[in-house]
Amino acid sequence: MKHDIIVTAAGHKGTLERLTQEFSAIKLFAATDRAAALKEAAPKVRGLAHSGHAHVDAALMDALPKLEIIANFGVGVNQIDVAAAKERGIVVTNGAGVLNNCVADFSMALVLNTLRKLPQAGIYLRAGHWQSKGTYEFTTSLGSKTLGILGLGRIGEEIAKRALAFGMKIRYHNRSKKNVPYTYDSDAVTLAKNSDVLLVITPGGAETDKLVNAAVLDALGPQGYLINVARGSVVDEPVLLRYLQEKKIAGAGLDVFEHEPKVPAEFFALDNVVLTPHMASATNETRTAMGNLQIENLQLHFAGKPVKTPVQ
Repeated sequence: MKHDIIVTAAGHKGTLERLTQEFSAIKLFAATDRAAALKEAAPKVRGLAHSGHAHVDAALMDALPKLEIIANFGVGVNQIDVAAAKERGIVVTNGAGVLNNCVADFSMALVLNTLRKLPQAGIYLRAGHWQSKGTYEFTTSLGSKTLGILGLGRIGEEIAKRALAFGMKIRYHNRSKKNVPYTYDSDAVTLAKNSDVLLVITPGGAETDKLVNAAVLDALGPQGYLINVARGSVVDEPVLLRYLQEKKIAGAGLDVFEHEPKVPAEFFALDNVVLTPHMASATNETRTAMGNLQIENLQLHFAGKPVKTPVQ
């Protein structure tokens, strides 16, 4: 028996193929008449497989009165009204755990590329400037620098391990102090003041909206670097753009943006920023593992067993 689910986005190709093979899947993203598709699904759909930027709000949940589980593809659940789901007794799961190493690897790559300006140096070489203008400008070493991790969760701890291998020192800020061998700072401003590189790896959502603001960037200062692999909402993007333009901070490495995939074109003109298209977990291996976990959570729930990664 195939259980009825709704799929909200095309997402990862291999995962979509498995979802359509192993469940009776209604592709909401492909419906020409969304309201009609929901009406048809309402009497039978018990599960929802979610990915992407679409919102899973109370209205969608109410349109599916038989809904029991929302299985999210990624770790972040800021697109899902978790409180509304809890009120309705709907289980929410995410992709926690399977992408820790991949995101940590990418985060350190972004730190390295931002401080050493590898993309900019490559452009310089390809343009023939090495021959015509000489050696590329000196850049900044990672060794002996302090990495401030804003959000020392499971991914943050993996980033810290890698940063130590580069000879960096670690500080961090969380909502509460952890039992780790790193120095704790009580707020984001203090962490920024004590860091050479501030790396943001917090969850998104209302609690962290614009957490990295002018006060934090002022504390980071003209020799400091910002790395964001969290959510675009965590950083006050217009303020960051201005600080980069005016060289009030040394540079930034950004994998996420406030209104992605739209990115302010003013960033493209800057040589002190490295930009990537939200790809920290985007490897074949990791995305396959994320999809497998999403499907496993659905299967466990329908089998009457505890899901693997419930969102508390």
